[in-house]
Amino acid sequence: MARPISLCVGQFSEMPLEEICKMASEIGYDGLEMSFRSSIINLPRAAADPAYCDEINGLLGRYGLKAWAVSAHMYGQCVGDYDDPRLDNLCPQEYRGKPDEIRRWACEQMMLTVPAAKNLGIPVVTGFMGSTLWRYFYFYPQTFPDFVEEKWAEFLDLWVPILDEYKKNGVKFALEVHPTEMAYDYYTTQELLERLHYHEGFGINFDPSHLVWQGVDPVVFLRDFAPYICNTHMKDVYVKMDGKNGILGSYQRFGDLRRAWNFRSLGHGSVNFDDIIRQINTMDYRGPLAVEWEDNGMEKRFGARDAFVYLKSLNYAPSDIAFDAVTINSDRK
Repeated sequence: MARPISLCVGQFSEMPLEEICKMASEIGYDGLEMSFRSSIINLPRAAADPAYCDEINGLLGRYGLKAWAVSAHMYGQCVGDYDDPRLDNLCPQEYRGKPDEIRRWACEQMMLTVPAAKNLGIPVVTGFMGSTLWRYFYFYPQTFPDFVEEKWAEFLDLWVPILDEYKKNGVKFALEVHPTEMAYDYYTTQELLERLHYHEGFGINFDPSHLVWQGVDPVVFLRDFAPYICNTHMKDVYVKMDGKNGILGSYQRFGDLRRAWNFRSLGHGSVNFDDIIRQINTMDYRGPLAVEWEDNGMEKRFGARDAFVYLKSLNYAPSDIAFDAVTINSDRK
């Protein structure tokens, strides 16, 4: 059967949750990818109060929706990153300007996501992990191997205890492979899996938009990392190299049409979603196709519907017979 289509709520978090539910239900979505943003779900309360989680699931149920995953992107970013003033935008007021306290707080929040997800009955937490290496991704000034190893060790010390808690409780943390993360392309994903010793609490949240503009083939990525794909984000990106721009963005903000690439609503960019659906149909992936809508050139409510209509037209199940089976049988005497 074709997979359920869900809508990521993060891009609509200025709306009350019930309003998001109503909009998604009216469009035809099967569910929502929830978020531990405070405007959507109160994380500490969800971790401690099953009755509160029942209320949230009851709200979803009233609109005929389900949740297969919940996002914790901002907390995870603050675990791996350090001493970046932009993290002040992701943490409570009392921790701003205090990198040690931001990291400590973020680790505590990530630990809370485990009981919260269990209480909600959601098996996958999607998110970022931050990176102890990203700011050094261009190896100049000289970046020696022992320095890289030191940063990997720091990262693993932060994340392995968190992933151990996920494994112990039967919940998966699914990293959205993404620039600014420890794993941002094919080879860094492969290395992260190896350094984590294929940790049973760890998986991958597939998002083709972050691969395509880097020149990584999302179908190859899906094929080779198929056993670790726990969730999918359906998001498009438009790539246009004009001889002046470059893939690093030229310090231009998202949406600036001079950029070499910009995120777009599904079907309006450079991602071949038909090839992606065909690859997913060969895999043992049972989760949703989650629309993560981002497009600075389109009104978002229009975009939520536009993306759903496009994805629904491609959300076909694989054939259960060989197309030439009838011909072969009819030719037999």
